[in-house]
Amino acid sequence: MKKPIKLLMIALTFSLLAACATTSDIENLQSQVDNLDTSVKQASADAASAKNAAADAAAKADAAEEAANRASQLSEETNSKLDNKFRRSMMK
Repeated sequence: MKKPIKLLMIALTFSLLAACATTSDIENLQSQVDNLDTSVKQASADAASAKNAAADAAAKADAAEEAANRASQLSEETNSKLDNKFRRSMMK
């Protein structure tokens, strides 16, 4: 009875050792985790940069729209003044 238990314990010990990861397996896994961490940090930096670029583009678009609106308003005012001058000159 003791011999089968000893053999079972030895077999169990060997199966546990065979299932354990080696140092190189752990180093490889750590390298992959480090690479993934670097990729995540780069993706975060890229996202922040894209967000800043989008905000800058939106601000420039707003400024361009304001300038276009002002130019349109000035054009309308100038046309109105010219029309008034033309009408006055026609009445003389």
